[in-house]
Amino acid sequence: MNKLLLTAAITLTMPFAAHAGSDFVEGDATFAGEAELGATLTTGNTDTSSLKARLALKQELGNWENQYVLEGLYKEDTEEVTAKRYFFGVQGDYQINDVSYAFANTNYEVDPFTGYDFTSTTSAGYGYRFIDTERMSLKAEAGPGYIYQQLDDETSLAEGYDSDDSIVLHAVVDFQTKVGESSKFQQKFVADWGEKLDGRSETSLTANIIGALAMKFAVIVRYNSDPLDDKKSTDTETNMTLLYSF
Repeated sequence: MNKLLLTAAITLTMPFAAHAGSDFVEGDATFAGEAELGATLTTGNTDTSSLKARLALKQELGNWENQYVLEGLYKEDTEEVTAKRYFFGVQGDYQINDVSYAFANTNYEVDPFTGYDFTSTTSAGYGYRFIDTERMSLKAEAGPGYIYQQLDDETSLAEGYDSDDSIVLHAVVDFQTKVGESSKFQQKFVADWGEKLDGRSETSLTANIIGALAMKFAVIVRYNSDPLDDKKSTDTETNMTLLYSF
């Protein structure tokens, strides 16, 4: 019951319910977006294909900054699916002053290769901008949250239960800096620590090609301190994608 009350309280604090930190609204703009796409296809002795897509939107409404993220990853090797992940997240930040803000967010992820049908995370808390200049930014967020994971049918039979949930401490550290005049480096850590630790690290380098079009190289590492039986603790994903800003 306490977990349900916590979830309800967090949800009620969200005028708009993502990973925080896509700071790409500049100047007097109140709305901006980034679309990211990468694909590979090989045929012949080996038939493989992969697709990575991401759409991020940010909206500024008075003291509110609202962020929406939609991601998808699909890989196939010789007609066998080897990776499939879908993610949707939304976050609202209320600006307290120039360096402080309160946040509330909710995320939903589908990744059948982890043994779960889906994972849902909701959290709220306080954020602080340690550095916020034209060339560099560093901010951190922390607050209570709630994570719920639904096991798939096969794993549920093997484990003897069908779901897993926990109250967690949600924390984010996001660092960005310009590298020269046309490139940007970003390092972001996201962690949910409760009965186990679920963490995500994304290291990326974005280089402008022409106009609003850029090339992005990213390495994403996901960590689960207590994976299900026959699953690994760490997943690594390396992407080279095209990025279009609007």
